Amino acid sequence: MVEETVASFGKLERPRGLTRDAIAAWKKYIEPAGWLDGSREPAAIAFCELWSEFRRSPSAFPASKHGQLRAYMSELGLTDERNRADEPDKQTDEFFDE
Repeated sequence: MVEETVASFGKLERPRGLTRDAIAAWKKYIEPAGWLDGSREPAAIAFCELWSEFRRSPSAFPASKHGQLRAYMSELGLTDERNRADEPDKQTDEFFDE
């Protein structure tokens, strides 16, 4: 399924114009996320820009933006531990798989 989506939308590539902290976020969080494809580019960019803003001034980062940041992380699958399984073909769910 991932292969079909990548074929349709293309590989997710880092866009030009990201700031230093946004590039660092892209390298740390987006590049290792092999399940992401080109259809996730807007969410990935928004996540990295928000992360950059948070890193510049954590105490001035409002709660509403924390919520947006968390929502982007969830949408991108960055908070789903099943995406980080040691064996990609053997993903389990803690509630349904034993």
